[in-house]
Amino acid sequence: MREQILSIIERNSRIDLKELAVILGVEEIDVVNEMAAMEKEGIICGYHTMIDWEKTAIEKVTALIEVRVTPQRGQGFDSIAERIYKYPEVNSVYLISGGYDLLVTLEGKSLKQVSAFVSDKLSTLDTVLSTATHFILKKYKDHGTILAKKYEDEREKITP
Repeated sequence: MREQILSIIERNSRIDLKELAVILGVEEIDVVNEMAAMEKEGIICGYHTMIDWEKTAIEKVTALIEVRVTPQRGQGFDSIAERIYKYPEVNSVYLISGGYDLLVTLEGKSLKQVSAFVSDKLSTLDTVLSTATHFILKKYKDHGTILAKKYEDEREKITP
């Protein structure tokens, strides 16, 4: 039942628990208890709302920053990752394979603000060797949700 609950709430965290119980064919109290147990165990870490900021008047810039670091003896990448994720601007930090070690995502009000964070805070950390910043220009799909509508030709078809 856990895997089914997690799959469903990952796509729709606002699903009514009664509806979820019906889908799973169990009692609502069983769903409530299972979700509470998963929250206590740290399996369910939070509930989030996905927003298409391009449809609002709020200016937001999202950046993906690849970071190459020197791992710490006995701690690997954990201590530098912790230093980075403690910044309030940072949304996520991932240990990745490839040419860089960490992938950091963050949001700011402008390209200048994000660039200042990278140059003034991130790049100056003693174990950071280099960074590469990539700005997200448009989101087509995010967390499994399609944000960009497919272009449809609205011209009238003329047939001979």
